[in-house]
Amino acid sequence: MSLNKETATQKARKDLANRLNIEEDSVETVSVEDKEFSDMSLGATVDDEMAAQMISYGWSINLAANGEGYEYRGDKYQLRLVNFDGNNHMIESY
Repeated sequence: MSLNKETATQKARKDLANRLNIEEDSVETVSVEDKEFSDMSLGATVDDEMAAQMISYGWSINLAANGEGYEYRGDKYQLRLVNFDGNNHMIESY
């Protein structure tokens, strides 16, 4: 299975709702934009991860909840949460 813009956004909204312990309907999709990233980790490496230094293409998914903004990054192979509580998080990887 692979992700597309819609499924990545849907999974991001569900993940954020779970992390914040709120209803998914309380998570607003602010924008979903095509984006070019500097590496295969979509510019959001986790822990001691190494990423190939080649341009990759995906989406920047910007959500809002409880007055705060949150950024997810995805492509057809992965979904990541950027700088949540000071860390990047791998949500899903194929």
